[in-house]
Amino acid sequence: MTETSPTVPRIASITTYAVSYPLEAPMADAVHYIPARAALLVELACEDGSVGTGESAIYGGSATATEALIHDVLAPRVLGADPTRPELLWQRMLWPSHQLGTGGALPMAISGIDIAVWDLLGQRAGLALFRLLGGHQSSVRAYASGGFYFDGKDAAALAEEFKAAAARGYGHGKMKVGRTPETPMNPLAHMVEPGFATVSLAEDLERVRAVRQAVGDDFRLMVDANNAWDVATALAAGREYDRLGVHWFEEPVGTDDRAGSARLAAALDVPVAGYETESQLSGFRDLIAAGAVDIVQPDVIWAGGITACRRIAALAYAAGLPCVPHVYSTAVSIAANLHFMASLPNCYLLELDQNPNALRTELLTEPVEPDAGAVVTVPDRPGLGIRLDRATLRRYATAPPRTSELP
Repeated sequence: MTETSPTVPRIASITTYAVSYPLEAPMADAVHYIPARAALLVELACEDGSVGTGESAIYGGSATATEALIHDVLAPRVLGADPTRPELLWQRMLWPSHQLGTGGALPMAISGIDIAVWDLLGQRAGLALFRLLGGHQSSVRAYASGGFYFDGKDAAALAEEFKAAAARGYGHGKMKVGRTPETPMNPLAHMVEPGFATVSLAEDLERVRAVRQAVGDDFRLMVDANNAWDVATALAAGREYDRLGVHWFEEPVGTDDRAGSARLAAALDVPVAGYETESQLSGFRDLIAAGAVDIVQPDVIWAGGITACRRIAALAYAAGLPCVPHVYSTAVSIAANLHFMASLPNCYLLELDQNPNALRTELLTEPVEPDAGAVVTVPDRPGLGIRLDRATLRRYATAPPRTSELP
């Protein structure tokens, strides 16, 4: 328990909701097979009935593993605490468990609680969270994030997908690359369903050319390799992306290969973006210091919440780099990242997943959507300004909610 003020209602309970939306057809990025969209949502309730909402990433693991960290490890440090002190709470969550590692599952678990704490603080202040954090902008331009691998989906169908996005008002879009099992060091061989929807490197490059031809030179096209390639392969592909005027090349190599990423950033005209799979402040510090990234991409549900991502964004700003967060989960993730992004002077694009996902489109009573020009206005109600749709939570629940509360 942390020190509390007698005028501030304490955090009385933490509830988690494990949910999953099954896809009609499985899809994949460079290395991950995706048959469903799973997520873990977090609610903090205070003694006065106020409720803060957050989300914890569960990438690479399970909801039950992250729930165990939240309830068995972190909840005893948060219950009874003052929700208006996010920096103090963040330190109290991290340091007693730093032996677990300050990257990966621990910051994911912390993220959901931290976001909910900031939501509560905004509600108590009567301010939308983006205003509380600095209020640099009240809207953010979105980009269409798609171009995944599907069984039987060829380059022509992919091109049509991005033509349709452009027709809906998007001027930016991102597609997946890297599902190329013959390229050296590709981790796909060790992943689930490694033979699903694979292509050769030549076919992969043709996919990008087809999209570029379909949308024209004015459309800002990005590519995302999800850590699949070695430096030589990424350099060969990157030279073709230079020719095609690609706007950024995301996660071209393994996150820990800072020297390799720096070589690519120095050799290519296309900016190197990353690394969403980095979840530590020190890791982003080292990526920036090495010249390994031109665009910095944390995610508030993954890298320790808003508290940690503010520090990462400040590092990027000090280095003269944009901070453009990774956003790929539920509508709560979109709302939390959107508020964070709108507070920043060095953010210019919001990632909006285009794949079917009811946890994005049906989870909130008032969905967060782009306008006809692909611009998303930040909810201006106190805190995150969102409410979960309880029927959607029940419909896609994979287990009963789990609650920890004050004795």
